[in-house]
Amino acid sequence: MISWDTFKKYVYTVAASSALVVLLFYFGLNIYQPPSKTEEIYTQALKEYNAKNYSQAYYLFSKVNIISDLKPLAIYHQGVSASDIEDKKSAEKQYKFFLMLYPKHMLSIKVRYNLAQILADSNPDAAKKHFEYIINHFPSSDYAIASEYYLGHLLLKSYEGQKIFPLSAKEDIQNHFRHYLKKAPSGRLVMSVINDWNTLDTTISKDDYLLMAKSSYNIGDYKRADELSKKSEIKSSWAFDVVNAKAMGNDARIKFLTEWGLKGNADYIDKEDVYKAIDAYMSIVPSKYNAAVNLFGMAKSRGKDYLLLIKCRYENSSESADCYKNLYLWYPTSDFTAEAQAKIFLDMVHKNNVPDAQRIGIDFLNKYKNDSTYAPMVMYYMGRVSERVKAYQDYVNYYRGVISRFPDNYYAFRAYVRLKNNKNSIIATGIKEKPIEFPYEKRHLFLEKLVALGDWDVLNEYTFYDDFLKSWALYQKGENSHAMLVARDAMDKLEEKPHRSDLRWRLVYPVFYYEQIRSASDRAGVNAPLMLGLTREESYFNPNAQSSVGAKGLMQLMPATGADTAFKHGITGVNLLNPDMNITLGCYHYAAARSQLDGIELSSVAAYNSGVGAVKQWKQSLNYYDPDLFVEQIPYQETREYVKKVFRSYWNYVRIYE
Repeated sequence: MISWDTFKKYVYTVAASSALVVLLFYFGLNIYQPPSKTEEIYTQALKEYNAKNYSQAYYLFSKVNIISDLKPLAIYHQGVSASDIEDKKSAEKQYKFFLMLYPKHMLSIKVRYNLAQILADSNPDAAKKHFEYIINHFPSSDYAIASEYYLGHLLLKSYEGQKIFPLSAKEDIQNHFRHYLKKAPSGRLVMSVINDWNTLDTTISKDDYLLMAKSSYNIGDYKRADELSKKSEIKSSWAFDVVNAKAMGNDARIKFLTEWGLKGNADYIDKEDVYKAIDAYMSIVPSKYNAAVNLFGMAKSRGKDYLLLIKCRYENSSESADCYKNLYLWYPTSDFTAEAQAKIFLDMVHKNNVPDAQRIGIDFLNKYKNDSTYAPMVMYYMGRVSERVKAYQDYVNYYRGVISRFPDNYYAFRAYVRLKNNKNSIIATGIKEKPIEFPYEKRHLFLEKLVALGDWDVLNEYTFYDDFLKSWALYQKGENSHAMLVARDAMDKLEEKPHRSDLRWRLVYPVFYYEQIRSASDRAGVNAPLMLGLTREESYFNPNAQSSVGAKGLMQLMPATGADTAFKHGITGVNLLNPDMNITLGCYHYAAARSQLDGIELSSVAAYNSGVGAVKQWKQSLNYYDPDLFVEQIPYQETREYVKKVFRSYWNYVRIYE
């Protein structure tokens, strides 16, 4: 028989257990939320936020499941939503809650930065600690750079209205502002830095005024830049003043300051700034050759090598080699020595001087084997020279070397053409179109989820540390031209290029409008992958692109050219910003040029840039039927580089997608 005490204990135990079950059941109902429901709530919250219904967005983000991987993002968005309606207390609460729960989260740096900004007025000491934490733990981030300004700003405010303002504090403030302008010379806080700095009751150095002037220039405030520059030392600022004068359209000042500076004041200026001043001067003169000769005679030291280089570039073809020899001999440690030696080598190739070409080429490759600008060219033409003397294994090795070491280069394309003994540079008539994908083999499902949700703000925070990820994210957002530029620059920075199947290549060379290009190319009788490469270089696939001279659309047709081509083919209602029509007319226009130039593709691409008339003139004076030598001797540098860029794109489309 059970005692009363035992029975009571049993009842209490059962009751307690039942209560626990009920509580757990109730708690579970509130904790559990199907993932689909969570994503539905999150998506609706984003829509409300984008519609500027910040209070409703705040409420919906609070409903996101506590155990979902979207919860930290939701808390972050609650803080942002509260800030947007100036509810600083709620924003502060959410940001602090985030840092307590997720101190190592990817978003923690932005959350801490946002929190510090909110605390700047109510609790400046706490804000200061957060800004310092960001600088110490994430020194290379944009948030650390911005934190430099805010630390200076907080310190400046802390002494407002006080009789004693220590010199050491003023110097600390200047250091913070100086660091910001040096690290972010075109940052969004530039004007705030300059304005705050100029309210500081202290002596500002002439170098700091120049630093402020350069930052003002970078954000397009040329008048302010001019005012600040006048407070600096002219011996240190003249080159910058030239560049700023160009932005302000003051040609007389450009001419005066450049000539004055080169006559004896160039050694006070960084050489890159001297080069920029010279470029500004060259932009306003009728003859770059004559201007280079005149300035070279005036210049005392720094900049003379660059002026001689410009002279060589615009020299008559018969005398350019001697000019480059002088540059090579007179300035052996110049930034332009590699270019000079490469041009001397190329001249030996043109003259069929095999011994000297081989000697100079080998010396160049020993000194500049990793120079991505000229090493591919020298290596390729070393192959051409080896072909001439029937050194089979040598030329095969040189061509294969270009392809393996510089796989995406124009000269890799030319090497492939030579190895295949191709006569007209067309190596494929079509490609297998493939979509842009996540750039790494291991997929990142969470980033893909952010794309599906359309949370571009958070996605940007997750991809800022990798430019290929950033490019991928931009494509998902629809910013195709920007995405391509980001990926291109990221690929150029890689010393060793990945295999052609690497998904990152598709970010650099995406396939857009290919169905239209293929259809139009078939009608016009031209090569579709080549037209794809040409379109990429003309507009980066921006259908609304318009150049400064009036060219429009994907294939950058001038209105008169478009109208004339349309008339010849019975096309009415011309609209060059219509992708289908622009591509159709562009392909017909290219085909017309090609038909007049013996069907030679390199010449036809040159004509697309410079006009058929110019190419026909060159045909009389250049080595027209050797496509390599013809391209190298094109008098217009813009056209010469254009041909190389278009065929580089063509080569890469075939290489990546064929």
